[in-house]
Amino acid sequence: MRSRLRQSPSPASDSMRQVMFGIHHNALAYAMTTLGAGMMNSIFSFYYVKLFLNKYKISEGAFHQSQVVYMIWNAVNDPLFGYIQDNSRVPCFSKRRLSILYGAPFYALTFLLAWFPWRSYEAGDWLSGVHLIVTLCAFDGMLTFVLLAQCALFAEISTHHENRLTLIKYNQVASLIGSSSVLFCGLVSENMDNFANFQSFAVVVALLACTCMLYTGFQSTSPYDCLASKATNKAGQRDGAALSLSSVFCMTKQILTQKDFVLFVSMNFFQVFLLAFCNNFTMIFAEHLIPQNVLPSFVKSIMYGAGFICPQLLVLSSQNLLRTLGYYRVILFTFYVEAGAAVVMFILGPQHYYILALFLTGNMVLIQASFSLFNLPLADIIDADLYKHKRSTPLSSMVFGTNALFTKPAQSLAPMVVVSILNQVGYEKLKDIAAVSDKGSLQELHDVMFYLVCLVPVCVAALQILAWTPYSIRESHTVDAKYIET
Repeated sequence: MRSRLRQSPSPASDSMRQVMFGIHHNALAYAMTTLGAGMMNSIFSFYYVKLFLNKYKISEGAFHQSQVVYMIWNAVNDPLFGYIQDNSRVPCFSKRRLSILYGAPFYALTFLLAWFPWRSYEAGDWLSGVHLIVTLCAFDGMLTFVLLAQCALFAEISTHHENRLTLIKYNQVASLIGSSSVLFCGLVSENMDNFANFQSFAVVVALLACTCMLYTGFQSTSPYDCLASKATNKAGQRDGAALSLSSVFCMTKQILTQKDFVLFVSMNFFQVFLLAFCNNFTMIFAEHLIPQNVLPSFVKSIMYGAGFICPQLLVLSSQNLLRTLGYYRVILFTFYVEAGAAVVMFILGPQHYYILALFLTGNMVLIQASFSLFNLPLADIIDADLYKHKRSTPLSSMVFGTNALFTKPAQSLAPMVVVSILNQVGYEKLKDIAAVSDKGSLQELHDVMFYLVCLVPVCVAALQILAWTPYSIRESHTVDAKYIET
């Protein structure tokens, strides 16, 4: 039905015509937030688990308690902020640009919370647990506030598939540059062994990231900003119903009854789980499973950096595939590749160190690359919701927020499950490989780590294939506009 409707001019398409010297200025402004967030998020997700487990020596109980609190807050804040941003009459909430502008400094400050201990922690210190709870909740709160506004911008800047691919391209270039922070951080701090250098680098990253996001706040444009202003002027006619509880339930129900949304969320939950698994534990697995004399610290730093940089290169090189095959088939193909590579690695065994290093890096690359495409299906789901319910403006933040409500808990679930499994075989006592005298226990730990490295991707990919196969919005790449823009 939607594919038969013709395009009519709109400000949404005009916003992508601002080209000078071959640069789409709105796409550039949009991507600057990705650059800033990429620098901070890559470092945070890669180092925080190792920092609190190995350096701050947090107890397993406190770690799990922190993750449970984080899981609850992580799930609740996305739909909460989403509803506020889509329905508030306050400009700093309703206008995506202003949400990013005012949120950026606080986002950068919360990034720094983790890297500066509140005192010299003893093993199992209760304060390290409080530190982790505050860090996770504050950082995720500001991350959600800023990036939810940016995600809404993606859907609202234009409804054209070609324009959205342009945004993806600029986004991936920005993410490529931002993700390199892990590489440089590893080299500067010797993979966090030189903690003073690590802290200094984190401060520099926070300042640069804040500057990048402020650029978005000042320069980005969305046609729906104007519509939001008009809606605010007419707000008196609605007698405050916009923020009523009944309207929250009604709109959330409309979103949740979309079959494609449910299928996407199911698949995305497992993707978030797998991404957290790789980001949080690749460094720990590599240090235990690949001897120092095989891959020195310098080479491992490059390996970790490649795991964050190469996904963007892969997405950028896949632009033609996305145009011809569409995101549905590309994403489905990556699930089969992930499962196949893990099976081959399991058959080869852990003694092939160079192949294992390649697999760990390749797995991170493929998982992050496919995850980078997920704004495309979400944008199509927002378009479908807008057309189906004949809304004047899209519920972009609410759709992204409702998706996060069900998928974000996987970010906490992954480290909780893996840490529990590892501690069952003595990881808490065997963290320092050089100081371990019981080689039998260490070998058992390494066997469990290798099983996790191989079996988790196989099981998760199988579940994702089952969830993603029935998804029906498969041909949006062949349709220029999926509904009449007004």
